[in-house]
Amino acid sequence: MNRLHTPPASTPIHAGPGIHEALKLPNESFGRLWDSIFVSKEIKDSLLAQALLNFSIRSKVDRSVVPLHGIILLVGEPGTGKTSLAKGLASVAASFVPGGLTYLEVEPHSLASSSLGKTQKAVMDLFGTTIAEHAMRGPTVVLLDEVETILVDRARLSMDANPIDVHRATDAALVELDHLAAKYPGLLIIATSNFPKAIDAAFISRCDAVVTIPPPDAEGCAVILADTLNGLSESFPGPEKLVQDPGFRAAVGAFVGLDGRQIRKLVASACTFDRKTAQNPGLLTLSDLVKAANRAKEGAKR
Repeated sequence: MNRLHTPPASTPIHAGPGIHEALKLPNESFGRLWDSIFVSKEIKDSLLAQALLNFSIRSKVDRSVVPLHGIILLVGEPGTGKTSLAKGLASVAASFVPGGLTYLEVEPHSLASSSLGKTQKAVMDLFGTTIAEHAMRGPTVVLLDEVETILVDRARLSMDANPIDVHRATDAALVELDHLAAKYPGLLIIATSNFPKAIDAAFISRCDAVVTIPPPDAEGCAVILADTLNGLSESFPGPEKLVQDPGFRAAVGAFVGLDGRQIRKLVASACTFDRKTAQNPGLLTLSDLVKAANRAKEGAKR
């Protein structure tokens, strides 16, 4: 497949209950998310290939031969960029699909209910009606963020502590996912989880790929820190010089062990040690950055 033109923006579309956001992809904002997450090229290439395989093979090869469900699961620690990577993947994949893709983002917490049977019905309506109707119209990507809130590991649940509705909701989701996989080869589901042990084993067995998104290594920390400083300098000139400073690599060492989200936030935190720097982040120093990173690590140990 050849990559097609990426339009600058997407118009929101009507989605239905249980959907947090619905857009037509590709678009530039989602594409920037793909570029902003610094994981290995191997991981990104593999994810994109898996997504493209979904749209090239499932409509042509019987599921009895290759039993694909059209599900990719991203797992990893909080802050490693799974959600942004999933959105970016959806947009990049859409640029290879003629006419683009419909993007649906599920709001998992809206499905839960304290009333018996309500959660199960909400799950069935989401998968069996809302998602199915969109998939019927053309290629569709669905983001299931925090998938463990919908597909709870039934083996770990106690019938005394958890209502039967939770078990039934997981049962219903699995049945509907099977129906979707069988009827709509143009549907791709990208799920994310910080707690893969909390996901039902039957869902994981249905995933075509389970990819772990690791925290950034030293080189990744350097790239993220440099990108943040360069981005900050677009509004407040000065921080870009820190990237070229001989002490930059040593400063990066203080950030190793932190995730990408923390690194970017700590650049802002480093501006708060002095009132003048808070008013003009262009005055930021490497010492400020190291101090912010060390303070964050010390706080995490408490």
